[in-house]
Amino acid sequence: MPTKLIIDTDPGVDDAFAIALAALADDVELLGVTSVYGNVPLSATTINARRVLALCGRHDVPVAAGAERPLVHRHPNEARYVHGADGLSGRSHALPEPTRDLDERDAVTLLADLLDAADEPVTIAPIGPLTNIATLLAAHPRLAGKIARIVIMGGALGHGNSTAAAEFNIWSDPEAAHRVLAGGQAPCVLVPMDLTYRCAVDAVWMTELAGSGPIGAALDALTPDYREHYRGALGWDGMVLHDAVAVAEAIRPGTLQTERLPVQVECGFGPGRGATHADRRLPALRASSAEPDAAPEIDVAVDTDLDGLRAQLLSALRVNSRVPGEDPLRTL
Repeated sequence: MPTKLIIDTDPGVDDAFAIALAALADDVELLGVTSVYGNVPLSATTINARRVLALCGRHDVPVAAGAERPLVHRHPNEARYVHGADGLSGRSHALPEPTRDLDERDAVTLLADLLDAADEPVTIAPIGPLTNIATLLAAHPRLAGKIARIVIMGGALGHGNSTAAAEFNIWSDPEAAHRVLAGGQAPCVLVPMDLTYRCAVDAVWMTELAGSGPIGAALDALTPDYREHYRGALGWDGMVLHDAVAVAEAIRPGTLQTERLPVQVECGFGPGRGATHADRRLPALRASSAEPDAAPEIDVAVDTDLDGLRAQLLSALRVNSRVPGEDPLRTL
């Protein structure tokens, strides 16, 4: 059975790859896409999501705009220095214009309506700040039972990227992340940057993608600013497809190896704000010192077949075959 999936996103170059991965997969029923502020402002993330869907020929997928700021405190920063001024290395305008209007509903209403209408549990993949998802769970608690899993790209078990302690998505709205991860309403899978960095792709991978067809070439054309950033961050010519790693797990459970761990989000205002503290002590030691309000355990992705995942992503994003009379942007 195809995975019923909703993506909540702030495109962002790696978000664009993640959306394309789901939009092109024949084992996914992509029910909708919701946008959130993050890498760039909401207006930019929303049009970027719509244009990536248009690139993939997915005019059937509704897109609704969501939160333009965090739940409580101002967004401390955007990531234009990573993704470029428009979120896509200044190349958003080069993508096809969407033919489907932006959904008149807000993101939380669309999420709620899609969950309510679903005849089986739906996977949600939030790959930006968690503001929309926290609001959904607070406003519509009865719908938590319609969620199969929330597969989140975010957090860091070691050092962060936005600060020494915090990864960008969680740091952007720690209060929302705390609400989702500690709320215990729906099963969560956290895909932290410790693992996504290990899944980085190199120049050879990008060259193969660029030469695979129109979608691969268009995705590669979105990466110059992003790739330049990661040359410095990685120390070699490659880039990290954080969000695509999470969406790969959302599509095919078990793609990533996980551990059940209690996770807490730091919501204070010191240097640790936005940090995700995963308790990796042995279970017996955790149990001996557990407090009554201890964080619930969630699945945390810690490993995968790195080469196998890179090959899986490349294969899914390639567009090589052509069927006479079929739109080439919808051929995988």
